[in-house]
Amino acid sequence: MKKETIYSKDVAKKQLSVTREFDAPVELVWRAWTDPEIIDEWWAPKPWKANTIKMDFREGGTWLYYMQGPDESRHYCLAEYTSITPYKNYQGFDAFCDDKGNVNKEFPRTKWNVTFKSTETGTAVYVENTFEKIEDLEKIIEMGFKEGFAMAHENLDAYLKAKFQLRNQLSIGAPRVCTYLNFPGNTEEVMNFYKKVFKSEFSGKGIQRLGDVPQQEGQPPIADNVKKMILHVELPILGGHILMATDAPKEMGFTVTPGNNMHISLEPTTRAETKRLFESLSEGGIVEIPLQDMFFDAYYAGFQDKYGINWMLNCTSKD
Repeated sequence: MKKETIYSKDVAKKQLSVTREFDAPVELVWRAWTDPEIIDEWWAPKPWKANTIKMDFREGGTWLYYMQGPDESRHYCLAEYTSITPYKNYQGFDAFCDDKGNVNKEFPRTKWNVTFKSTETGTAVYVENTFEKIEDLEKIIEMGFKEGFAMAHENLDAYLKAKFQLRNQLSIGAPRVCTYLNFPGNTEEVMNFYKKVFKSEFSGKGIQRLGDVPQQEGQPPIADNVKKMILHVELPILGGHILMATDAPKEMGFTVTPGNNMHISLEPTTRAETKRLFESLSEGGIVEIPLQDMFFDAYYAGFQDKYGINWMLNCTSKD
């Protein structure tokens, strides 16, 4: 079911509140709102594009960025962070400015209070926008804030969906260890090379492309060049070992660099074993996605251990 951005106006408090749910865990949604490489992918309503000049996400830090229109026009904005509680809340002020970050006092300045809460299906984000005057609130609405912010949320929906589908894997109902590879757009070339070297054939459902993903109502279309990229492919090599691979294109907010483009993927047959492996392997490491039930029907986690090795756990059993 398509998610909706819900608005409510409180004249007495000079406040415009926004509520939106996303089908992803808090950790990933938080990162999408605070990582400049990701936020640039969705913050602006199409056909506009957000471009970060500098982001220093910390208390007392700032985010200087501009919205670029199809005619190459630019509107600069400055966010100043006053309070940050990781994965729960951040607060600050937002204003229009020039390219150096000097605030334009002719336009309203907004106080932002953004809260992230885990739900049964993902994450709810609550935004309270407070203004000095009710006239400022009305002016922001008149400038198209409500329509633009809702469109930006649809962009984020598309990013989050792609993120999980690129990470999702096929399971054969038996424990196995696989190597999962990420490439910036040349997965088909790489896997055909390995296919020739190992004299093997693609298993499972063969080559699945991003263009095979059903387009959801209200989401922006996938670019033609991205449609041809690989969503998932798997290849048996030696001793029953499986190479899995996917394209992680920059158009969807990914940055593939040597070191983060390979994961050891484990598929335990029980949730208890999955939990044991997660707790042991992730101790002292960096958890990107905590172990949890995901909407693609898997008990899943993604993390880096204390030695810098990337792991994925994917259990489809309910036991």
